[in-house]
Amino acid sequence: MTDRPVTIVCLSSFLKGEEFLRECKRQGCRVLLITVEKLREAEWPRDAIDEMLYMPDLFKRDDVINGISWLARTEHIDRIVPLDEFDLEIASALREHLRVPGMGETTVRHYRDKLAMRMRAREAGIRVPDFAPVLHNDHINHFLQTVPAPWVLKPRFSASAIGIHKLDDPDQVWRTIESLGDKRSFHLLERFVRGSVYHVDSLVWDREIVFSDANGYVSPPFEVYHGGGLFSTRTLPRDSDEARALKQEDARVREALGIVRGALHTEFIRGDEDGEFYFLETAARVGGANIVEMVEAATGINLWREWARIEVADARGDAYTLPATREDYAGLLVSLARQEWPDTSAYDDPEIVWRMNKRHHVGMILASPSPDRVAELLGSYMHRVREDFHASMPASATATD
Repeated sequence: MTDRPVTIVCLSSFLKGEEFLRECKRQGCRVLLITVEKLREAEWPRDAIDEMLYMPDLFKRDDVINGISWLARTEHIDRIVPLDEFDLEIASALREHLRVPGMGETTVRHYRDKLAMRMRAREAGIRVPDFAPVLHNDHINHFLQTVPAPWVLKPRFSASAIGIHKLDDPDQVWRTIESLGDKRSFHLLERFVRGSVYHVDSLVWDREIVFSDANGYVSPPFEVYHGGGLFSTRTLPRDSDEARALKQEDARVREALGIVRGALHTEFIRGDEDGEFYFLETAARVGGANIVEMVEAATGINLWREWARIEVADARGDAYTLPATREDYAGLLVSLARQEWPDTSAYDDPEIVWRMNKRHHVGMILASPSPDRVAELLGSYMHRVREDFHASMPASATATD
């Protein structure tokens, strides 16, 4: 490297990644943010950003490539980092076009395309629910005849539980498929596995997982998103068989899908019928819905911050070293609220380390050296929040945050 500062170009279609931007600036980088016009007035950490550039949207591939290529006439771009999952593909296309180091389009496909990640995982011997592409009619009929209902129809390139349909009979499946028109090939069919859902949040450096935290959702995200429930997750007991098995499976998924460095949020389900862990999906990003804050409350590791340190270390040719970690426990609870600004002052246990400040939302993070104490408080608070604040609304068909 020369004496010039490392230049990091960040892409984000949503307001997120503020701590990533701040850490890049603390590391002495030149930080450029490419975002969308509708977020021009959003509360970005502007003191950590050297220049902000705006586009109508970041999904028009040719427009974005032309725009960033124009930027590259005067900026020496060292790294391109997408802060949101929906920007992973355009970031990889930019890296390929400008020959900037980082994950290219083939590998990114494993982290965006639910069909590609399942096929690659199955090829590597990782257990996944039975699935089928929504392509050849005979193959779809064979799947419906041989795999017991219910099934889920999933968009291949969406995130979270957005756009997922749970279906119970073949006619219902075919009606839904036919309603998709030409978009049918962008979906997959999968056996619905009943069970407990987990997520492992990890950091990767030089193809090795250097940090991982195993967590369990209190209710499956699909049920929360489509049923209007409370979102809650918590750290698993660190010496439990579940935590050890999940971390082992997470390492196998990383190896199969090929990420070299960065952050990962990977989900698994443990089937009620057979007790086995199945890989559901992964994303080359930090977890959403304030999972970053929960992991930090339990371990002291801020995933946004460490992801930034990983990117900068690689750009400089330096080694990355994970800071010291704690092994406490944390739990997260988030809900829509009937009140515009819910008053949670009656929730006064000392284990509360974070409270959400967002219109028509209520949320808290609890932390303790004891997993039993976190579980006890989460159970109590979920009941109280349902009574005091909880509201629900129909699931959105598109990403909104």
